Amino acid sequence: MYLERYALANLPRYTSYPPANRFDTGVDAGSYRGWLRGLDPAASLSLYVHVPFCRTLCWYCGCHTTVPNADDRIDRYVSLLRAEVDLIAAEIGEGRPVVNVHFGGGTPTILDPDSFLALVGRLRDRFEFQPGAEIAVEVDPRGLDEARIAGLAEAGVTRVSLGVQDLDPEVQRAINRIQPFGTVARAVTGLKKAGITAINADLMYGLPKQTEEHVAASARAVAMLGVDRVAVFGYAHVPWFKANQRAIDESVLPGPEARFGQAEAAAQVLDEKGYDAIGFDHFARPDDPLAVAAATGRLRRNFQGYVVEPADAIVGFGASSIGSLPQGYVQNEPHLKRWGERVTAGELPIARGIALDDEDRLRREVIERVLCDGAVDLARVADAAGQPVEVLAGALDRLGELQADGLVALHEWTIRCTGLGRRYMRNVAACFDPALDTMQGRHSRAV
Repeated sequence: MYLERYALANLPRYTSYPPANRFDTGVDAGSYRGWLRGLDPAASLSLYVHVPFCRTLCWYCGCHTTVPNADDRIDRYVSLLRAEVDLIAAEIGEGRPVVNVHFGGGTPTILDPDSFLALVGRLRDRFEFQPGAEIAVEVDPRGLDEARIAGLAEAGVTRVSLGVQDLDPEVQRAINRIQPFGTVARAVTGLKKAGITAINADLMYGLPKQTEEHVAASARAVAMLGVDRVAVFGYAHVPWFKANQRAIDESVLPGPEARFGQAEAAAQVLDEKGYDAIGFDHFARPDDPLAVAAATGRLRRNFQGYVVEPADAIVGFGASSIGSLPQGYVQNEPHLKRWGERVTAGELPIARGIALDDEDRLRREVIERVLCDGAVDLARVADAAGQPVEVLAGALDRLGELQADGLVALHEWTIRCTGLGRRYMRNVAACFDPALDTMQGRHSRAV
């Protein structure tokens, strides 16, 4: 059911709490160095590597990326990434256990196979990849040739996420991303032939000229290809923040109720095709580890979205990358030239971050459980955190409004999202974010 005042709310996606737009310069390279050195030697790590380059710029894109005017810029960037890996390893010691590696962008597969293999090799040299460690890469199917597929397989990549967005030609022209279905199908076939069988597809709704029929058709198409997971993201139109979005004709953007209908259309198709709903925007085959984790209460959420087995710390590499440690969050310098200068000087290239206190950690856990399970026992979570549950009492007044509208059911300190409330999970989570009212207008719409 479309409920306008909830659908139009500007809310974080809560891949972290506090969200990244609340980071500040009070956390710097010195803070990060101390946090790294304070890590338990047995702490497991997840490594995030950001590649901020694309061959063409999609007009909808909100990522930190650019189009390089020459490939030597890419080569220099990879060289700097290897140097940053060495800097981190020098701080925490080599041989730290790694359970997950994620290459994001931009387009990580813009790297030629030799460069990608050398980068993965440096990570393996400096860290100890654990048996079964997942190596995931975000992929643009348009540039995925046989050599790159072979390079991914040789590097030990276990999962890829294909950027699909929408398969209708008119929508693709409106977003400057021409990508026929055959291109996606060839990518899936080639990856599976190379032994990379864990495949995700990313779709979007709310794009210019997009309709419910377009979204439903795209969902049916990726399901037919047999992908394991599908993410369905809402387009956030923020041309004052992302200049490339100014190329989009705002007059052909779907309205709020149309966006809601598109999200529902994708969910209906994926349900009919046998996918389980995960959180508020993911879907997975019932035997996929993500669906199994959701069914058994082990689903977690971080900067990579929904995950199965979170590491004790996330270490980021590359311009704008974010790290998460027990003490707090850090973000690398987003400006490519300044990031490179600091790495070349042997400095940890931290631009900002935020230190966590006990109440932050409590609220983070509550928000994570809402977004992962659709339910939370506040008393149990507070007790496990060693804090009085009354710290969270202020959220109950806000939740009362959502209960009156049928989005949640409340019983003492237990909260459960209703079937209607699943689409509005971010609204429920936001009730536990006391600083949100001062940050309005800096987030995407809830639906």
